Amino acid sequence: MKKPDPERYRLAADNRKARFNYEINETVEAGIALQGTEIKSLRGGKATIGESYAGPMGTELFLFNAHIPEYLEANRFNHEVRRPRKLLLHRREINKLMGAVQREGMALIPLKVYFNDRGRAKVELGLGKGKKLHDKRETEKERDWNRDKQRLLKSGG
Repeated sequence: MKKPDPERYRLAADNRKARFNYEINETVEAGIALQGTEIKSLRGGKATIGESYAGPMGTELFLFNAHIPEYLEANRFNHEVRRPRKLLLHRREINKLMGAVQREGMALIPLKVYFNDRGRAKVELGLGKGKKLHDKRETEKERDWNRDKQRLLKSGG
């Protein structure tokens, strides 16, 4: 799938630990079915998707445990904060992702929630496997080495 251009969208929520905890093989962009107060709250940028995941419910895919805070000006017309939200994908994509999750033991992890150039709320899902502890250590060593290497090159030593 094509990656969104960073200048053309506005980030609403980011899952920074996802690439550390999971080995992401493929990414998919999906729409989200939201209520009006959820959109208003997302535009404020206070949502968190660090503990959320995507999974099947019947024949559809849903985003579970995503925290979109209440919109304060909505009073009694507010939404439920952690309700399951339907993901909007084509049937072929849903079948492919559900097959990978059920057969191959992979996980669907939301990587970021953003607004595209048309103002639509989208979620970028990553399809991957959970890393073991030694893989996480290896990733951390590599990141530290790259940081030290950049520091050495910058100082000229």
